Amino acid sequence: MDRRPPHPGRASAPPDGHAAGDAEEVLVANYRRLARIAYLILPAGADRHHRLLAAHAVTQRALPGLSLRAGRAGHPDDLYDGLRLRVVRRALAGRVRPRGPLPGVWGLRMFTADGAEDELALDRELAELPAAARAAYALRAVDGLPPAEITDLLLRAGVARPDEARRAAGAIRTVVGEPVRFDPCTVRVQPGDLIRRRRTTRLCAAGSVLAATLVGAAAAGGTAQAPAGALRLPSADGAPLAATADPAALLRAAPTEWTRTARLDFSAWPARGDRTGDSALLGRVLALWQRGGLAVHTEPGTPVGPPVGTPRLLWAGDVDGTAVVVLHDGARIAHWSAETGMVVARADDSDVTTGAAVVLRRTTRSVRFLLAPWVDTAELRRLRQPDTPATAVARTDGVTAALSTADADCRSGPVLQLRSSRTVAEKHAFLLADLGGILPAHLTWTPPPSAGAARAPREATGTDALVTWARTACNLPEQGPGVKELNAWAFAEQQLPQHAGTATWVCLRTDRWNGEGSAATELLLPGPGGGGRTVRTALAQGRGCSRFDQNTVGWTRWRAPDGHAFLLAAGSRRVARLRVRGDGPPLDAAPADRTVAVESPEGGRPEVTGVLDDGTEIHPLS
Repeated sequence: MDRRPPHPGRASAPPDGHAAGDAEEVLVANYRRLARIAYLILPAGADRHHRLLAAHAVTQRALPGLSLRAGRAGHPDDLYDGLRLRVVRRALAGRVRPRGPLPGVWGLRMFTADGAEDELALDRELAELPAAARAAYALRAVDGLPPAEITDLLLRAGVARPDEARRAAGAIRTVVGEPVRFDPCTVRVQPGDLIRRRRTTRLCAAGSVLAATLVGAAAAGGTAQAPAGALRLPSADGAPLAATADPAALLRAAPTEWTRTARLDFSAWPARGDRTGDSALLGRVLALWQRGGLAVHTEPGTPVGPPVGTPRLLWAGDVDGTAVVVLHDGARIAHWSAETGMVVARADDSDVTTGAAVVLRRTTRSVRFLLAPWVDTAELRRLRQPDTPATAVARTDGVTAALSTADADCRSGPVLQLRSSRTVAEKHAFLLADLGGILPAHLTWTPPPSAGAARAPREATGTDALVTWARTACNLPEQGPGVKELNAWAFAEQQLPQHAGTATWVCLRTDRWNGEGSAATELLLPGPGGGGRTVRTALAQGRGCSRFDQNTVGWTRWRAPDGHAFLLAAGSRRVARLRVRGDGPPLDAAPADRTVAVESPEGGRPEVTGVLDDGTEIHPLS
């Protein structure tokens, strides 16, 4: 597939005498794209000013001496390929004087937009790679070249081991979302001397304008505002983004679809908001998602790429004066706002709970949610205060009031307690916790073991569940975007030595939307009001403590009230024996409550093994 960017000018080859002029036109039309490639390849350092200048120098100096291929001299595609190759070669070789006078940027102190977390993460990853690997990443991220074309271009640029460089670049998973980030054409300018332009070189004049102008939020938001100190520029390919997408094709569910379907997920959401008829806005957002690249940020575990099939419109409107659009392609949610750009999150296999809310707008102080049409009541729950009743949350057309994040529990955001409508024959309450992503995480609870089959997770709205979450909310094994469900499983209860009370062994399970997950075992010690100390004993990636792995064993050290040190261990429902080897005499016991307590001096690492009722040995999470 030809991944070269479209040329906004003539499609046919011009006369040879005009080749140089057309090469200049191609450079100007694709300047931002080529400068971004150079910026990504150049070494990352603390001085972003000189790195930015070097990127412009590499790009502007790609034109002189450009040799055109015989037979198609001056064709726009060939011209772009030649320019890109020269940019890559110069950036790899570092043939630029970043501290000298550079074309078109004299007299300016320029910096890229203030670094967001994703930009800084990508900068750190790039700094650890050789230049060839950075080039492979830039070609993939900016121009979307397939592996074979990346290998071929790197070979022509003089890279000795292009496949090795491409594999190294494949380890980078960070994608910069907001289009004004990591972009040498999106700058903060500090003026010095007046800009001096060389009138004899048209390219330098064009370059100085391009270097000091901003591509406005990838042209996706007609209402987007550039950061302070930044200027605006038309889109990088010179064509309006809306021309590549048809908003009339968007799917829209009927307002009462959710009352008739047996599939309650995002596909049953109606289109809401005061701009659902704004074709220009919807077209720009659709085109941005289709184009992808650095302008689209994906949450962890979310596949990168354009919409799968025809997207469904869930929301288009102004929220606190900011344009917001939410789309769903059957597997992912795409959230665009004029403030933050586009973020895409995985949302396949959603249901009445995990498909009940989407973060509509987030600020440093508050967050608003858009709720599913089947949500009957919405309340705010304080996890760290299980005895405090939930408070009602006001909402209009499914949009909640701005909920404060300043006093949120631990590092997470607000926790919603929602109740589904009796119309869907559910009418049950459930909890959703804001962990910083587009979709909040569903909180569940599995009670202590009993005879018979293992219990299934249930909603975490009962007294015991709320008390457990109050003790564990600040010790989640994983937080952040991409988390689908969090379950707290009380797999054992243990009477502590010296009549110190009853402790509860809990396994905290994190499930992500992409099927990955992790688990952590914790011991909840007794204390006044159930607020005793929490001790984490292990953390592991995998499917531990999930419905596919319901056997677990944990251990920790504990100091009794008289100062004696004990090793505590416990197993889940099917653990028949516990074995401890290490600091003292070996222990092999079959206690009825599946727990043991052994006096043990601190230091060293004992070996704890659980033996199931069928003889299978299991070990603690690690």
